[in-house]
Amino acid sequence: MSGTAQIGVTGLAVMGRNLARNFARHGYTVAVHNRSYAKTESLVAEHGSDGEFIPSESMADFVASLERPRKVVVMVKAGGPTDAVIDELVPLLEEGDIVVDAGNAHFPDTIRREAALKEHGLHFVGTGVSGGEEGALNGPSIMPGGTPESYESLGPILEDISAKVDGVPCCTYVGSDGAGHFVKMVHNGIEYADMQLIAEAYDLLRQGLGASAAEIGEIFEQWNTGDLESFLIEITADVLQHVDAETGQAFVDIVLDQAEQKGTGRWTVQNGLDLGVPITGIAEATFARALSGSVPQRAAGRAVLPAHAQEWEVKDRDAFIEDVRQALYASKVVAYSQGFDQIAAAATEYGWDIDRGAMARIWRGGCIIRARFLNRITEAYERDQDLPLLLADQYFTDAVASGLPAWRRIVAGAAQNGVPTPAFSSSLAYYDGVRAERLPAALVQAQRDFFGAHTYKRVDREGTFHTEWSGDRTEAEA
Repeated sequence: MSGTAQIGVTGLAVMGRNLARNFARHGYTVAVHNRSYAKTESLVAEHGSDGEFIPSESMADFVASLERPRKVVVMVKAGGPTDAVIDELVPLLEEGDIVVDAGNAHFPDTIRREAALKEHGLHFVGTGVSGGEEGALNGPSIMPGGTPESYESLGPILEDISAKVDGVPCCTYVGSDGAGHFVKMVHNGIEYADMQLIAEAYDLLRQGLGASAAEIGEIFEQWNTGDLESFLIEITADVLQHVDAETGQAFVDIVLDQAEQKGTGRWTVQNGLDLGVPITGIAEATFARALSGSVPQRAAGRAVLPAHAQEWEVKDRDAFIEDVRQALYASKVVAYSQGFDQIAAAATEYGWDIDRGAMARIWRGGCIIRARFLNRITEAYERDQDLPLLLADQYFTDAVASGLPAWRRIVAGAAQNGVPTPAFSSSLAYYDGVRAERLPAALVQAQRDFFGAHTYKRVDREGTFHTEWSGDRTEAEA
């Protein structure tokens, strides 16, 4: 006998619980299951008014309560726990059923799982979900991979519960096997860069102006009305103006300055290295978190390392604030440009057909990096879907060029005054590198040929060459 639930969720921690409620609120009958039945019972008891839930104590009953083709959303911890749930599910499913992993899985795991389930005639859909617990409940940005066939039946449901911007769902089919989780990984990498850049802007304003956290919060609040409007700018303004109830101090001043990470930024950087894509802003943001947690090294450095820095004297407060704003915007554009380059490189490497403009479009709402200027990115890829460099689009070329003098002033001033700005600085270095007529890589390649006979190419004729450095230094075609 066929079940009646249109979709099921197994794994009812905060994200799974809120996704199940979101489905129910949109009129779907939702099968719910958790390893500990108490969580299933509490969901139905506390939120039964959201819609129709069918609770099950066993996985077998859970699967039986679903209509065909079954659609099962797995919301458990990435890695071993996900594999364990899949292993339990597979014997209970039938050909054509769909398993959705909506956790933060590493995309190679998704590729492996998709291939394994395909052998059983099952669809495995690795799906990126961004927006945190609030997004899961009220409308996240959703990035599903898997087969186009699975999206035909699953897609309308996911689009229904996703965030909407101008009536457009923040959900679209991304590409085959691991494409959805890959794009979510890059989203998180860009998120790392965005957060680090905002933190550096805060630090610059504090160090340069001697402004209080609350005053800087007001500056961010103002910035959120213009080109920088975004979720992260909005919450930064809120955090900076929050006062710790216990001490009466600015909340940000009582938080330990050691940022943690769950791994998606690190995965993004590792993959960037594998693909040979210079995602320097994301890398520096990830390393900045690592440095913040390097407690013994920081203690040793504070004890002995001199600064030889100038005393920062800002003569025009408003001009300085505007310089930081422009430098922040330009650096953010670089981070996004690098992230979209990585998506393009991965699509070529793994055989995915990813529409980068569509990715920008579904990131406009629900997700952590939602921002006004994502509309501009979508428009850029609509003008040229094969755009080799986002920075080369006329809008972004003009936007960055107008802020370039400010960007240089800020990075130079930070260096002279001993204020670390790894993401601002590396983003500017990338910008100068990608626009340079000629790079010193010529010397690097000559060095490689000298010590390892790695050969080189010439600017004046075709071919690959090697010089006999330890002999008579004659050149021969390799």
